[in-house]
Amino acid sequence: MAKKSAAKAAVSPASTSMIDIGISAKDREKIAEGLSHLLADTYTLYLMTHNFHWNVTGPQFNTLHTMFMTQYTELWNAVDPIAERIRALGFHAPGTYAQFGMLSSIKEPAGVPKATEMISLLHRGHEAVAKTARAVFPLADKADDQPTADLITQRLDIHEKTAWMLRSLLES
Repeated sequence: MAKKSAAKAAVSPASTSMIDIGISAKDREKIAEGLSHLLADTYTLYLMTHNFHWNVTGPQFNTLHTMFMTQYTELWNAVDPIAERIRALGFHAPGTYAQFGMLSSIKEPAGVPKATEMISLLHRGHEAVAKTARAVFPLADKADDQPTADLITQRLDIHEKTAWMLRSLLES
């Protein structure tokens, strides 16, 4: 229940009285709440991936260092469209570590894990973001919100594919 009230607190209306895009204010608010969780998960996963890029060691260093850079760059490029969609719906996007900490379903590890644990944590992180995105989709679909549905579909494709690739590294 704390996560739900955190989302409500993070999603404050900007100037919703002038918005007439064919989606009710109530539906726009629900969608913005869901997107706020997606933004928080995406940013948290971005930060974790960048941290692992900086701190990975071991025999797979070069491969993982490069792969993590590709992944954190993709995540970095994803946060802006999510935040801008929240704004287009008429709400303020969360943008502080405190807000992201309250809204994210991803828990960051303490310390610096070994390379294999980094891969496992990122695999679970991408699956968590996919679950968060998937939870928002029915809200967008019900409200006939195609831009949000399209954004979510793209995010799902990327996170599910990345989770598969990371999972493949863990197989023996």
